[in-house]
Amino acid sequence: MEPMNTALKISEYACPDVVVSTDWLSQNLNNPKIRIIESNEDQLLYSSGHIPGAIEIDWAKDLNDQFSRDYIQSDAFSSLLSRLGVSNDSTVILYGDKNNWWACYTFWVFKLFGHEDVRILDGGRLKWVSEGREITKEKPKLSETKYVAKIRDDKTYRAFRDEVLLVSKNRGQLVDVRSPEEFSGERLHMEGYPNEGALRGGHVPNAKSMPWARAVDTKTGCFLPASELKALYVEGLELDPKKPTIAYCRIGERSSHTWFVLHYLLGFEDVKNYDGSWTEWGNSVGYPIER
Repeated sequence: MEPMNTALKISEYACPDVVVSTDWLSQNLNNPKIRIIESNEDQLLYSSGHIPGAIEIDWAKDLNDQFSRDYIQSDAFSSLLSRLGVSNDSTVILYGDKNNWWACYTFWVFKLFGHEDVRILDGGRLKWVSEGREITKEKPKLSETKYVAKIRDDKTYRAFRDEVLLVSKNRGQLVDVRSPEEFSGERLHMEGYPNEGALRGGHVPNAKSMPWARAVDTKTGCFLPASELKALYVEGLELDPKKPTIAYCRIGERSSHTWFVLHYLLGFEDVKNYDGSWTEWGNSVGYPIER
């Protein structure tokens, strides 16, 4: 049986069906409708051991166009999921390292292509491994499918630079999910990571700061309860769940995590991820910054 506190916590999210517990996944490992996908920042982790039956998506190689700064198109996404044995009606369970940072990024891309049933494993790799659950180095044998993706939706969940500029000028809801040092302009990148192209430091005018990892219990890697998330974003940042909201970071990976939290866990009606983020904004001629 699933611990009551875990089940209760998940049930209180705005969209509880998009989060599954480690107990639930353990009981459903052999469900033929489920496809488990691991997506990590550390690209060596999957080969060192993964959840039985899990397949891997490499965010850099598989989801990004290799010749332009953009995502793959529908035909490439269809080919990827067909090769990975995913059907249009598959229940996709995503998990990974770093508090599901890249799993949420992959979730966001799945939604750009209209996959209906995709969920996040609460706690990701950290919780699964810390509980002593089974991991394997054996890659699953896949039967290729004929997945057909929808045309990539760049309007519903994705924001572009000029939309961000308009929201900034109108003092709309912008959330900068980077570290406080990046927000202030003290740093051009995350501590411990290389600078990847931003020429100016600071933040988009009128943006509010809330580092993405504040939404996670650092000991377990799990999402915070809905009441604590509400205290951070609704009460702390004074964000209105009924008003349009845009999250951004450096290239849209950290902000996809916040996008997931705001839209699916807190029920914000209109949330977009600005994937151009600071790498684009901080290098753009004529676009204002604040420090």
